[in-house]
Order: sequence, then structure tokens, then C-alpha cells
Amino acid sequence: PDAVIIANPSAFHLEVAIPAARQGCHILLEKPISDSMQRVDEFSKIVNKSGSRVLVGFKFRYHPNLIKIKELLEAQAIGRVLSFRSHWGEYLLGWHPWEDYRESYAARKDLGGGVLLTLCHNFDYLRWLLGDMQVHSSLLGHNSGLGIEVEDTADVQLVCDQGIQGSLHLNFVQKPGKHYLEIIGSKGSIFWDYYQNQIDLITFETTGDVKVVSYSTPEGFDRNDLFIQEMKHFIDVINGKIEPICTLEDGIKALELTVQAKVKGAR
Repeated sequence: PDAVIIANPSAFHLEVAIPAARQGCHILLEKPISDSMQRVDEFSKIVNKSGSRVLVGFKFRYHPNLIKIKELLEAQAIGRVLSFRSHWGEYLLGWHPWEDYRESYAARKDLGGGVLLTLCHNFDYLRWLLGDMQVHSSLLGHNSGLGIEVEDTADVQLVCDQGIQGSLHLNFVQKPGKHYLEIIGSKGSIFWDYYQNQIDLITFETTGDVKVVSYSTPEGFDRNDLFIQEMKHFIDVINGKIEPICTLEDGIKALELTVQAKVKGAR
């Protein structure tokens, strides 16, 4: 085949990705690229040798709000970035109410589950917006009473290469769900609410007044639009028209942060 979409459970991604890359197939690889760093180097070397183009499936790269935030940061709309806070909590039982949640990949260690791996989107978009970072510390919880063997809560402290510090909270227990990002700068702040599809840009005027400008997603925007844009982008990648917006290297970096958080949280 010219291309392969790999969307099986995370623990088995590379079992398909490695032979596909050997054949020179272009690959849309669902996030995370794997559940550990094992065989990642092997996969990367094969990709480089065969010429496979790999697009990693971090769908938030296509979100119009995050694209706008990236533009605002590049324009230094809030001055120098000082800190950030990211939060994503969703009730696991509400994801697929038609099936036993305990059998889902998100709830099973052997399939690559746990809140860190399952909701690792935040690691990717934080890197995309703020640059490379490292995990400073991590706390993992198993306190939900859901009867699952993987962590259901995570609190991670992160430090960017530019000295920016921040935190990431993830959980499988929150009702109703919340997903937001706050970035604080020397001249203002940015607040994004995923469920409200809105950004608030808050800046300080020279007069001392506070100015708030809000940006919403385009009228009619739907979550499924992210997947449609991803597939259109993948087709262009296959045809050599464009480089992947989220490369294999990006996927490796996000997995490294996830693994760091797991290791430090297990101590």
C-alpha cells in the first residue's frame, strides 16, 4: 500500500508501524506513537532509511483556537511568556457508554492505557506552542474507585528550555469535563476554553486599563473537523505536497515527556 493508518491500541502501534515503514509506506500514526520508548529508535532509523513520511495523529494541531494562540504568541501579544497551566479532565465512563470501560484501551495497562498516555495531546500542543520542555516532577493518583489498574489522575510540573514553568493536570474522573489552557505573560495572558470554543486575550493598556479580546472558532465548527483536516493533510503528505505538521520527531518528544512523567510519578 502507499499509506497505512495505524489506530490500534497504543501498545501495538510499532508492531504495525515498523514493517509498514520497511516497505516504504507513508504512515498516519495515532498518538501516542507507542506506550514506551522500546523500539522507537529502531522505528526512526527504518523511517529515515526507507523514506516513509510519518504524520503523528495529534488532532489539536488543527484546532483553530490553538492555531490562533500560536499566532498570538509569535506576535508577542502578551509579551514574554512566564508561566502556563493546562487542565483536561473527563469522566472515563462517559466516553463509550455502550461498552465496559474496564475493557477499553484507556483503562488497561497491557494496551497502553492510563491518563498520561491517553490524554497526552497536552504534552504535544504545549511543546508546539511554547517550545521544548522537561518534566520537573510528577504525582500520579489511583483514587477514582473506577477499579482500573492504570493511573486515573496526574499532576505534572514542566519547565521549558526558555525557563518558562508550568503545570499540567489530567484526570479520568471529572464531571462535567473541563479542558483549558492559560498562558501568563509579562504584558497579559491568554485563556482558552476548549468546551466553549473561545480564547480570551487579556492585555494591559498603557492607560492602566485591562483590554479583553475574544476569539471564537468559525461558525459551525465541530470536533470532527479536526479529523477531517488531519486526513486532508495526510493525503497531501502522501502526495509529497507538504511536510507533516506533526512529525515523528514531535511524536517522540511527546512520548518522552509522557514517559518521564510516568517514571517520576512512580517514585
